[in-house]
Formats: sequence, structure tokens, C-alpha cells
Amino acid sequence: MKLTTQTDYALRTLMFLATRSDRANVANVAQLFGISVHHVAKVVNSLAKYGYVRSIRGVGGGIELARQPREIRLGEVVERFEGSTHLLDCIDTEDICAIQSFCKLKGVLAEAERVQRAYLDSVTLADVAPTSRQLQLL
Repeated sequence: MKLTTQTDYALRTLMFLATRSDRANVANVAQLFGISVHHVAKVVNSLAKYGYVRSIRGVGGGIELARQPREIRLGEVVERFEGSTHLLDCIDTEDICAIQSFCKLKGVLAEAERVQRAYLDSVTLADVAPTSRQLQLL
């Protein structure tokens, strides 16, 4: 599986916010990672919609995690942003292939997906977040 740029930016934004004790803003994230403010803003909107980030408007506003880093599972974030992560269409769609009824590859790839998802669900944002000191050294 290869993650989309949007998922990559979402994970990076969450990792950045996990290092903060105060609110940040979209420009902080964009500057650190050298990415477009526009792209980060789109990702932050989705993160807020999914309940990972809280966005506060006005003076003293900004963005912050809406949940503790240990409560955010990477598998869930990836699934929300990627949608279907099937390696082949036949894994969740019937009558797509002439050999589908007896194909053993479908089962192998479905199991690989299950193992990957189980692993990503076992990893939390707290497990992958850098320290604030590490980010300061950049």
C-alpha cells in the first residue's frame, strides 16, 4: 500500500501537534515540513471533521489535538483518509474476475491486508510522535 499525500500530511500534522502543549497554526505545520499552507489547511479541515483536531478561531486560536495521542490509532487515521486500502478490487467486489470463485490469491492478499491493519491499529500517535526537542533541532 502506498499512502496518498493527503494521508501523509495528516499523519505529519498529528505528529507535530502531539509534540505541542500549546496551540499551533496551519502555517507552523506547513513551514516545518516545507509544504503548502493550502494543503495543510485542507488536511486540518478533514482532521477536525474526523474528530482528531480541534480548530479554535479568533485571538489565541489555532489548532490542537482533540484527543490524547495514545487514543489515536494509526490504522484508523489511514482508513479514514485512504478509504479502501484493498490490494485488489476482487477482495471486496464479487464477480470481477473469471477465476474469483477458486482464486487463492484473493485470500492471501485479504490476509495481508488484515495483518497490516491489525498492526497499524496497534500503533498509536504517542508511539510515533517525535519529541518537541527533536523538532526544535530542525
